[in-house]
Amino acid sequence: MQQKNFEILGGEPEVGSKPIKGWTIGVPVEAEAIKQLKNISALPFVYSHVAVMPDVHVGKGATVGSVIATKGAIIPAAVGVDIGCGMAAQRLRFSSNALPESLGHLRAAIEAAVPHGRTDNGGKNDRGAFGKVNVFNHPSKAVREEAESLRKHLETITARHPKIKRAAERAWHHVGTLGTGNHFIELCLDETDQVWVMLHSGSRGIGNAIGTYFIAKAKEEMGRFFIHLPDKDLSYLPEGSRYYNDYIEAVTWAQRFAALNRSVMMHATLDAIHKTLGLPVDSDMEALSCHHNYISEEKHFGEKVLVTRKGAVNAHEGTMGIIPGSMGAKSFIVRGKGLRESFCSCSHGAGRVMSRTEAAKTFTLEDHIRDTSGVECRKDAAVLDETPKAYKNIDDVMAAQADLVEIVHTLKQFLCVKG
Repeated sequence: MQQKNFEILGGEPEVGSKPIKGWTIGVPVEAEAIKQLKNISALPFVYSHVAVMPDVHVGKGATVGSVIATKGAIIPAAVGVDIGCGMAAQRLRFSSNALPESLGHLRAAIEAAVPHGRTDNGGKNDRGAFGKVNVFNHPSKAVREEAESLRKHLETITARHPKIKRAAERAWHHVGTLGTGNHFIELCLDETDQVWVMLHSGSRGIGNAIGTYFIAKAKEEMGRFFIHLPDKDLSYLPEGSRYYNDYIEAVTWAQRFAALNRSVMMHATLDAIHKTLGLPVDSDMEALSCHHNYISEEKHFGEKVLVTRKGAVNAHEGTMGIIPGSMGAKSFIVRGKGLRESFCSCSHGAGRVMSRTEAAKTFTLEDHIRDTSGVECRKDAAVLDETPKAYKNIDDVMAAQADLVEIVHTLKQFLCVKG
């Protein structure tokens, strides 16, 4: 029989609110995050309870690291604006003894192959670097076919919602780009010394535009029905309302686009490794991919519900997932245990213990260099907001969710490319 190693956060629920079940024993949870969770739990359409992952921290409206099942409505801000953000990982056939002593040129090759950050040929643009790949002429037939299918579908979405048309036109320039913030590409070694490629990114500018647009529409709906909320970012779209189905359609599209983006980046990264090291980059296992900002129609406790995972991963029984640490910490390939109380979910990473601004003020470059010892990565002040100590201890996070997933592989990065 499975253990149920959760705690009730925020005390016993008030009348009309649902319980908040947290797999957070042994990890810190901010008071402000508890407040956000209580706001969510009081919404009338929330189903059964709110499930909280051990990497939980404050987000916009809804906490990052929360799983919200609903019946009859959806909260766009609970999905967020990095729609479909997630992970991809692939194990290669060679081990560390095939790697050169110096890895700087390999990191440079990956950085050259996968645009990242916010510049494009020295100029600024609003959603980061432009890609170098014409996705409609990609060497992979599967990539070409998916891109064409997505292009046609996006045209039907923008015909109904022309405000996202500009972002839609730019979307194809963002395929194969990493972005900024906590997005990354890493090369890791597992417990058998095999090399892995792991990357983290999402739907880029078009996902941001879709999320921002429908969050605003949800706020308009609240005004139209005179619904007053403790936090306007929890504005929701009732089922049957004007934008409900359109939002679900657009989010589902963005999730596919995010998966396509990760696929193109993985192709580019593997090509850069092959050209730089002269090694084959074929794999002896199926590539892994998982979303952690998304919606899914599922059945829980006998009811069909809409599950929103914001900073959480599908952990249905037997489902493989990826849980990264920080720039200097371990990461994990996991297999879901299918615990129903968590809505079959697990954490999406370590989770922040402080904001980006606070981290940049708290830690020094010397701290960062020490904490990323042995990792070929950026070691400059501009990445202090992503320094390892800005995140929770990944071992504590994994211990807190031991009944949610089993660890299949433990990875430790030796090279990291940050956006």
